[in-house]
Amino acid sequence: MSEVTRPTLSDALTERMLELIRTGGHRPGDRLPSTRVLSERFAVTTPTLREALRRLEATGAIEMRHGSGIYVGADIERLVLPNPNMREMHAAQLLELLGARIVIEPPLAAMAAERANGAELAALEQVLDAAARHLDGKDAELHDTNMTFHRATARLAGNSVLHEVVDSLLTVHGPEQREILQIFDDRRRDHDEHLSILEAIVARDAAAAEERMRAHLVDVKTVIEQRLHHPPK
Repeated sequence: MSEVTRPTLSDALTERMLELIRTGGHRPGDRLPSTRVLSERFAVTTPTLREALRRLEATGAIEMRHGSGIYVGADIERLVLPNPNMREMHAAQLLELLGARIVIEPPLAAMAAERANGAELAALEQVLDAAARHLDGKDAELHDTNMTFHRATARLAGNSVLHEVVDSLLTVHGPEQREILQIFDDRRRDHDEHLSILEAIVARDAAAAEERMRAHLVDVKTVIEQRLHHPPK
């Protein structure tokens, strides 16, 4: 085995921690043994243990509460976990990210139109109502609300794995998504396209919801591609 592919002690310890959680029947919110107890159990130094714990915390598998202890994280049961070690994306990878979303999200919008109930649709409308209040330059809030809309639409499709895929893409590539907002630079147009998608979902028009989500993401990708390749002077 080459030096590049040989698992590190931290890798092995991370897996052993996950195995401890699984075999111990721990659930989100359960308290885990202290770092001292864990260090003794796994026969490792405290710094080595803390490195593994930081990696687990980055994926949401555990939560380290200052002055309280180590707890099983809310994301321990996720099937798809974001990679906290993802490197910065280049322009080509940024376009690939948008391309992936074009493949995944339109069918989910159609599924949301078919199955979402009234309360869920009302909550989705509230998300865009909130977004409308952030169109005057509050980009951090607008970004968060826009991503909430896309996450919620994926969740309403009713497939937890696909929802986690979308959620992971948007979580891992949050900085890229914020950059997209800046490059696209037409917040009203972006918002109007979201409203159009919502209108189709509320009308239970699965075909229109799918087509409008696809058109929206293709529109964003086209603008980003043009501006990356031909930046304004």
